[in-house]
Amino acid sequence: MTHRDFISALPPEVLADLNTVSDARGLRHLALHVALILGLGGWIAAGWPLWWAFLVPHGIAICFLFTLEHEATHKTPFATPWINEWVGRACGVLLILPFEWFRYFHLAHHRFTNVPEKDPELLSGAKPETWRAYLWHVSGLPFWWSMGRQVIVNAAGRDPGDFVPDRARPRVQREARIMLGLYALAGLSLFFSPVLFWVWILPCLLGQPFLRLYLLAEHGRCAFVANMFENTRTTYTNRIIRFLAWNMPYHVEHHTLPQVPFHKLPELHDLMDGRHVVTSDGYAAFTAEYVRAIDKRHAPG
Repeated sequence: MTHRDFISALPPEVLADLNTVSDARGLRHLALHVALILGLGGWIAAGWPLWWAFLVPHGIAICFLFTLEHEATHKTPFATPWINEWVGRACGVLLILPFEWFRYFHLAHHRFTNVPEKDPELLSGAKPETWRAYLWHVSGLPFWWSMGRQVIVNAAGRDPGDFVPDRARPRVQREARIMLGLYALAGLSLFFSPVLFWVWILPCLLGQPFLRLYLLAEHGRCAFVANMFENTRTTYTNRIIRFLAWNMPYHVEHHTLPQVPFHKLPELHDLMDGRHVVTSDGYAAFTAEYVRAIDKRHAPG
């Protein structure tokens, strides 16, 4: 069975229920995520006991706003359109991931999932196959370099990528210029107080490798075919990671029906039971399997 066969077999009333978006569910989840970030950041800023031990968890909490920004491109976290837009933009500023640009990047990823020469995630080198490439990728440094450069390219009005339609390019350029202005103000603030370095810049640098490891599991080592049951992976994990990632570990489910909001993905997962082709029993297990494959490819003889 392909993902298209599965969708065709769903009763209309079930599909309609799965597609129900909710401000209440989205705002509650957002409030908890923001409270976690503010709580950890406040502890660090106050210099309370063991403040340094919270730098990595704080960075992880911020970096995993990527999954919320990603959901906002689908307009599914919240029922109110403008909340999706502004939450997505706010996440984009924090992560140096321009929301208007990413919307079209991600749309192309869904249209050409795991299709070589078409999927922009593959074209951006997101699936390392050597130890050197793997360590460089997981460091997160290529992401910061790439996105910083992308913001500058967008602000200059240069080509943001073939996947961005002409009608959207003025918005992409305006967004990038606003982002650069905000970053300039943030940089100036460092001359008066180091607080942004300790509650934003350094935590994001420390947290990004965890997001890179998480994202590798979505399509890493999956088949280059059109069937979402084969080109995408669902990873079984704990409630904490599902919370931080806005249920995106249910990734086969998300790619099969992208219009289904995050809070309905567990229901969709139950409906798919027995049809998954690619899964992992946790991110540690996926990572161990990934690195073993690198060892095998580069073993002598």
